[in-house]
Amino acid sequence: MFKPSRWWLVKNVSKLLTSGMHRVEFADFWMGDQFCSLVFTLSNLYFVGCIYATGIDHTWRRCTANPGPPWGVTFLLASLPLFVRLVQSVKRWVDSRLVTHLINGGKYGAGIIYYLCYYLWREQGGKRGPIFVIWCVFATNYSLYAGAWDLLMDWSLLKPHAPYPFLRPNLLYTNHIPFYYFAIVTNILIRFIWVLYIPQNGPDFIIRTFIAALLESLRRWQWNFLRLENEHIGNIDQYRVTREVPLPYSYDEPSHDSDGDEEEEAHDRRSTNSRTWKPGRRGSRSDHVAMQVDA
Repeated sequence: MFKPSRWWLVKNVSKLLTSGMHRVEFADFWMGDQFCSLVFTLSNLYFVGCIYATGIDHTWRRCTANPGPPWGVTFLLASLPLFVRLVQSVKRWVDSRLVTHLINGGKYGAGIIYYLCYYLWREQGGKRGPIFVIWCVFATNYSLYAGAWDLLMDWSLLKPHAPYPFLRPNLLYTNHIPFYYFAIVTNILIRFIWVLYIPQNGPDFIIRTFIAALLESLRRWQWNFLRLENEHIGNIDQYRVTREVPLPYSYDEPSHDSDGDEEEEAHDRRSTNSRTWKPGRRGSRSDHVAMQVDA
């Protein structure tokens, strides 16, 4: 069932592993952004393998207890989607020379540094110290960087003089205007979801990361709607997708104050055309010659 869809998924996921070797299309970086929201899933692949390899029993936490886990492996798995998007951004800059792609790549570079500091902090047992402060600084930088890019570039919101404040002039979901404001607020809040890891008391880190992963799924879900909407509107503005092609001239009805010359000229042209293509009478040599000339 759905063999073409499965093949499309396999093909586009495999293209992520060869980023930088081919031209980056919309489906490529859109798929890469989806994997950027799967950091929780990818980073836990090691723990899943460890638990299944050593056995599932009451001692399963030995795979996640400090200083046991090799945090370097989890960091590489977690930062892989960000690294792929960074390579794609550089490739797009090489092809187009638009500095915007380099700025976008800087966002993913900031994300890699953020996760590096996070796992260094986790390797030290989550204690307060210089690494904790550095992680908070880079986490704040990454959240502001990515949140601003979401609103200003991916969604093209916060436009001045828009019919609805803080939105854009052209909207597709006009029957769901509150959804835009809900997405703006929740997107910024979820970008700062890392603050859940700061309190020393409270739920276990595993539960906190699970909650953060669920909220990130919500953020990516609403991000997809507005990102695809913005891409579609951009295609329409650049006439890559359109149902109507604008004419290079204006077709206006005759004005009421016209003196009738235009109508008389149009009537004369119609009369001339009708006389030109009117069949000749049988037996008239001159009419036969006229028809041959017209033909």
